[in-house]
Amino acid sequence: MDGNQADVAGVARLIGEPARAAMLDALLSGRALAAGELGRVGGVSPATASEHLARLRDGGLVEVVAAGRHRYYRLANPDVAHALEALALVSPRKPVRSLRQSRAATALAVARTCYDHLAGQVGVALHDALLDRAALVAGGDGYLLTDSGAALLARLGVDVAGAAATRRAFARPCLDYTERRPHLAGALGAAVCARLLADGWLVRPAADQRGLPVPEPRDWRAGQTRAPSSGS
Repeated sequence: MDGNQADVAGVARLIGEPARAAMLDALLSGRALAAGELGRVGGVSPATASEHLARLRDGGLVEVVAAGRHRYYRLANPDVAHALEALALVSPRKPVRSLRQSRAATALAVARTCYDHLAGQVGVALHDALLDRAALVAGGDGYLLTDSGAALLARLGVDVAGAAATRRAFARPCLDYTERRPHLAGALGAAVCARLLADGWLVRPAADQRGLPVPEPRDWRAGQTRAPSSGS
């Protein structure tokens, strides 16, 4: 029976160290980052950052991606991201002591990446809109995409077929830690987020930041910037 017990304490020790926690949070941006970038995020030296990353790698929380002579780190899989987001739900909020921290907190609340899918107010609103339009219905491991939903997302340029071909869960709810309501996760959530970023509906920030700046309002039907009304 002991072989079936999860070593929660071991994972908790890895995540509980402040510098490692900061590095993992940065990797929730969905990007692969260099040890030097993660060291700056964690406020530690490059040598110490490498030690922390080695422990996270050995613990199965991150993996290494080689690009020529360079090595980058990313979260090992979506399950790690979901676990980190779930921990944020039960964690107290850090005090905001500067204007920069206030702006960062606001950006995270409005729109951010949760690994490779969209979270925050915009992510929750998108999730709700897809349900309200019956583009998604409950079923399978979370949601099923209806024919009308597939047509809607195809018009927006979302790679639905590519999402369906992956081995991960296709579409499922992920409880948003700032909104306390679900946003869309899974392969479809990742495909939608990728399309919104590619089309400029959202803007990628600095590599180690998760908040996604939202440009001026746009008309989703026309795919163009919406001109202000005469009364505005």
